[in-house]
Amino acid sequence: MESHENLLAGPPPTHLPDMAEAREAMESGAQASDVAARFPSYSAAWGALADEYFAAGHAVTSYAFARTGYHRGLDQLRRAGWKGHGPIPWEHEPNRGFLRCLNALARAAQAIGEKDEAERCTQFLKDSSPEAYDELSGR
Repeated sequence: MESHENLLAGPPPTHLPDMAEAREAMESGAQASDVAARFPSYSAAWGALADEYFAAGHAVTSYAFARTGYHRGLDQLRRAGWKGHGPIPWEHEPNRGFLRCLNALARAAQAIGEKDEAERCTQFLKDSSPEAYDELSGR
C-alpha cells in the first residue's frame, strides 16, 4: 500500500527543550534578573523582566528585555527545526517564555509608538499560537 504525505499540511509544531535548571530557579522564587544573568538563553526570565518593568511604567526597558528574550527564543526555535513559520504551541510549557516575550515586545512597541512592529509582533503571536494570544491578551 502506498503512503502519501499530505502536501497541504503546514509545518509540524515546534517544541523547545525544557531548561530545567533555569525553570526551577524561577519556580523557586529567584529574581528574574538573576536567572537571566545565569541563563541568558532562557526567554522566560527575559519575559518576566519585560512584564515587571512594563507594569512599573518603564516601556523602553520592557521593550529591551522583551527583544532580548525574543531573539534568544528565535535562536532556540531555529535549533529546534523551526523554519520561520508554523505552530509554536502554548500548551508546551518551554515555548511559553518565547511567546510571552513576543507578546511583551508587541505591547512595549505599541507603548513607545512603534505601531508597525507592534502589529507585526501581534500577528506573529496569533499565527504561532492562537491560544497564547488569547491567554496573554486576556481574551
